[in-house]
Amino acid sequence: MSILAVELHPLAQNVECTETSVVVELIDGRTVTAPLIWFPHLLNASPEQLQNWEILGDGEGIHWPEIDEDLSVAGLLAGAH
Repeated sequence: MSILAVELHPLAQNVECTETSVVVELIDGRTVTAPLIWFPHLLNASPEQLQNWEILGDGEGIHWPEIDEDLSVAGLLAGAH
């Protein structure tokens, strides 16, 4: 019996930052939430800076240009902080 290995390539489509969390919506319907305390640049950013984000590539990551912070979707899913 063989098992088919499916390569997963999660991609972001939307981001929201609350007072305590960064919430990333993936194109496959999942939502990933991580505490802002994991990311000091995001934790110390103003609400306006947190709203100014860009999707990197096809959705592999998120970039906040005003605070020069990047997060990868794969890293978020792995719990990297």
